Amino acid sequence: MAIRQIRVIGDEILRKECKPVTEMTDRTRELIEDMFETMYEAGGVGLAAPQVGIRRQIVVIDVEDGNQYVLINPEIIEMEGSQTGSEGCLSVPGKSGQVTRPNKVKVKALDENMEEIVLEGEELLARAICHECDHLKGELYVDLVEGELMDVQAEEE
Repeated sequence: MAIRQIRVIGDEILRKECKPVTEMTDRTRELIEDMFETMYEAGGVGLAAPQVGIRRQIVVIDVEDGNQYVLINPEIIEMEGSQTGSEGCLSVPGKSGQVTRPNKVKVKALDENMEEIVLEGEELLARAICHECDHLKGELYVDLVEGELMDVQAEEE
């Protein structure tokens, strides 16, 4: 396993649509392991493959609910309610902003064994699913921020 470099805003790969994964390979398994390691090292709760320079539809999420989620070719199939809260991104270091997202989502995806799963998430998990799925379409949370981006340090004071 290895820590990969996280691409930051301005890197064109973050604005490109990702390609579906058609088969699980050793390289893809290694990528998923590296993505978790990179996300933990950076203190994040989610990471999408384009954030480490790979244009594939792979997302990893850990919102500290006791689960590690791997979503391959995810598709949000239901959204319910809304929540507005502070959101940040490992690809937009030192910044955060207010974003409204669904409070509950249902996502259909493949897991690391390429088996179909349906995951329902609420609150932080729903926010993370939406945020990471946006990355796969070349969209960043800064496109949805209500008002101004804030410096993380200023927000914590």
